[in-house]
Amino acid sequence: MLDIETRKIVSCEALARWTHPELGPISPATFIPLAEEMGLISDITAFVVESATSECANWAGSVGVAVNVSARDFRGLDLLSVVGRSLNRAGLPANRLEIEVTETAVIEERDLANSVLQGLAEQGIVIALDDFGTGYSSLSYLHALPFNKLKIDRSFVADIGKDPRALLLLTNVARLGRDLDLTVVAEGVETEEQLVLMQQTTSVQQVQGYLFSRPLPARDIAELIGRMNGPNSFRPADQKRLRG
Repeated sequence: MLDIETRKIVSCEALARWTHPELGPISPATFIPLAEEMGLISDITAFVVESATSECANWAGSVGVAVNVSARDFRGLDLLSVVGRSLNRAGLPANRLEIEVTETAVIEERDLANSVLQGLAEQGIVIALDDFGTGYSSLSYLHALPFNKLKIDRSFVADIGKDPRALLLLTNVARLGRDLDLTVVAEGVETEEQLVLMQQTTSVQQVQGYLFSRPLPARDIAELIGRMNGPNSFRPADQKRLRG
């Protein structure tokens, strides 16, 4: 995730990837549902939290890391303990870790999710509502739960360059997030046109997508941060030249 104005990396999203010794790369769309069925998803989440915090501690500056949590993790995992232990081992400040949950996960385990997320927020961890607009989109959850960040789903971004109504919808959703004092992120940014439109028209603060980087192995993230956040990286003055 990048700051929309400076194009500096502010956080990276940690995603589970599986490379089988014989079958090669296996899509998360394949192995995550299987892990949930087999009761292994919480073990994977714990591993990702521990690995992500350890990696993040070695990154330059204050770049954070985001980890996705599923509905089953609220029951199958002592998330507060796993997060606290991982932060302590890595020596990572709590505010550099983001926990992302979807609307569906919150709805499935509302009471337990509220308790766990409140506990995480009290530690200073950033709580993000992920893929906003793809689930039930009940606005009551934005108010009732301790969210700091609203991640607008890529479906709101895809057509903003050719459909004025799509841009208007994204603009209004972003404004809602800002009015609720949330940091607003747009997912799925793939073109310079989309980025400039959001800068000129919306109140989106952070962006994420293939325009900036494809998914990378953990070992390559530090180099990416150094390149994009270094002294010779993109500057706001460059942005003005791009706009003409």
